[in-house]
Amino acid sequence: MVAKLNPFKIDVRQGNYVSQDMVAQLKPGQTKDQVRFILGTPLIVDAFHTDRWDYVYRFQPGRGQLEQRRLIVYFEDNRLVRVGGDVVAGAAGETPARPPMQTLEIENPKAKTASKPAEATAAETR
Repeated sequence: MVAKLNPFKIDVRQGNYVSQDMVAQLKPGQTKDQVRFILGTPLIVDAFHTDRWDYVYRFQPGRGQLEQRRLIVYFEDNRLVRVGGDVVAGAAGETPARPPMQTLEIENPKAKTASKPAEATAAETR
């Protein structure tokens, strides 16, 4: 009888792991520092697209299926505008099925102030 040898294979993790709970903490209008505090330093910051951060994660277990995640964070005027990728906000502790890559529009807080009547805005400044 011939013995079959199965060598040990290590788990390989690369990139930034971003959980559903972390994405749920993102709010429109947050600064880059606030986003960095929640998600960590992005894996990719492109010099040509400074208003876009990419968080990429890859997990190759020694035995099993490869897992890849990608989250893209977009800014305008150093404020969070929208989030894209295959990691979406879910209920705390819940791990939803991985959706296809998508972009989530986040409401711009400046748009709210621009739509207020002039009298209300003047009254607030007094």
